[in-house]
Amino acid sequence: MKANGTRGLRPFFSYFGGKWALAPKYPKPEHGVIVEPFAGSAGYATRYPEQEVILVERCPRIAAMWRWLIGVSADEVMALPVDLENFSALDGLPAPAQTLIRFWHARGRTRPPTTFSSWKRQGKWPTSFWGISVRERVAIQVQAIRHWKMIEGDYTDAPDVQATWFVDPPYEASRHYPERPDSYSALARWCRARRGCVIVCEQQNAKWLPFRPFSVAKSISRSQYKEVVWTRCGRRVKVTGK
Repeated sequence: MKANGTRGLRPFFSYFGGKWALAPKYPKPEHGVIVEPFAGSAGYATRYPEQEVILVERCPRIAAMWRWLIGVSADEVMALPVDLENFSALDGLPAPAQTLIRFWHARGRTRPPTTFSSWKRQGKWPTSFWGISVRERVAIQVQAIRHWKMIEGDYTDAPDVQATWFVDPPYEASRHYPERPDSYSALARWCRARRGCVIVCEQQNAKWLPFRPFSVAKSISRSQYKEVVWTRCGRRVKVTGK
């Protein structure tokens, strides 16, 4: 599957604070390598899957899921069960496959849920949750990320290469994430030291870099919040909301 402009691939799973929807508004890759040192659902890289992509993820469960997605066959994905009554039907599946399916049963989480979301139970937006259509889409898309690499570790474990760096850390004011940087001032110094195009995401009122307004975004619950950005790239970032 080839990327179509900035559409690229669809998300492989939903993750709290994922940037797939906002990704086309950020600068396009300026180098042949994309590095996401806080991978999550890799919303930026997913828009440009043909690039050389390096994901770095501190959460072992998320890292294992990405390694599985990069290496799994389409047939293996298509063999995964759908129309689950409960999660006990996942017993015996590879742990990363269980993680993937669990994430698809409740949108916008940082941890795979232990129960179905209320929207899933009510049958709302069935194509937004794990089922035949989602399973087929994931099966088709895994073929496009065979060349991606996953590094399990801290952001500082990322290779020191010239690249487009998409840095989307747990936001300083947020308490939703299980894994957070030990020091945001240290993260700021690290971001400034990267070679290439650097894009750093945050939320309004963050001060650890000289962020500027970027866009108004919507959460899974439809509430609005203001995104800010710091960049050091050849292309300017347009402010799309105040």
